Amino acid sequence: MNPVLKVENLQKFYKTKGAVTKAVNNISFEVERGEYIGIMGASGSGKTTLLNCISTIDHPTAGQIMINSQNITALNDDELARFRREELGFIFQNFNLLDTLSGRDNIALALAIIGVKPGQIARITEQAAMDLEINSILDKYPYEMSGGQQQRIACARAIVTNPSLILADEPTGALDSKSAGMLLESLSLLNERRKATILMVTHDAFTASHCKRILFIKDGKIFNELIRGTKSRREFFEEIIQVVSFLGGDKSHAF
Repeated sequence: MNPVLKVENLQKFYKTKGAVTKAVNNISFEVERGEYIGIMGASGSGKTTLLNCISTIDHPTAGQIMINSQNITALNDDELARFRREELGFIFQNFNLLDTLSGRDNIALALAIIGVKPGQIARITEQAAMDLEINSILDKYPYEMSGGQQQRIACARAIVTNPSLILADEPTGALDSKSAGMLLESLSLLNERRKATILMVTHDAFTASHCKRILFIKDGKIFNELIRGTKSRREFFEEIIQVVSFLGGDKSHAF
C-alpha cells in the first residue's frame, strides 16, 4: 500500500545577505493512511518550514513531496490550488473562521467550494458536527463561541471534504488548557473513528502525547523519532519530555 505522504530528500534553503540558511536539510519520511503524527522541535528548527512545504504554502529548494503518489512539487499554481481544496484539510492556530457566517455555514462553505451538491451539503455537515459533538453550536457565529468551540468548528471544516491529509499548525496554541484538552480528544476521535490521517506541528509535549508517533526536528534534520505503541499517554508524555528537554524546547502543559 502506498503511503499517504512520502517526503524524499526535502531541502529548503533561504539566502539572506549572502548567507544560506538551511531551514530543511535533506529530510525523508513517510506517513501511512490513518496515522496521527506530531512534528516537534525548538524555535527555528525547521518544523514550520517543513509543514509549509507539505501544505504547498512554500516551495522546496530540492526533493520531492508525494501525496497519494502525486508529486506536488511538480504542480503549477492552478493545479496546486485545486489539489489543496480537494486533498488537504487545514487546522490553524487562529481558527480562520469567517465572522459573518454561522458555524454551520463555515463548515458548509468548504463543501460548496469543491462543488458538492446542495442537497448533500447539509447531511455531510451534520455528520461532521455529530462526530465532533458540536451540533448545539452550528447556528452560532464565531463571536458567540469560545475559542475551543471555534477550533472544533475549524476541525469540522477541515475534515468535511474527506481530505487525504489533515495538517494542523499549533492547533492548541490559542486555547486554554481545558479547551485544548477537548480539542485534542476530538482529534483523537477523528483519527480513530474516521481513520483521518493527521500531521500536527506543535511545541507542546502534552499536545504531542495524543499522537501515535513523533518526529523531532533539529537544525533542519530529523533528530529522533518516538512511537507510542502500547504505552499509556502519560508514559508517552514522559518520553517526549525527555527529548524536548534535551532539545531545549517548551514542555508547556503537564498532567
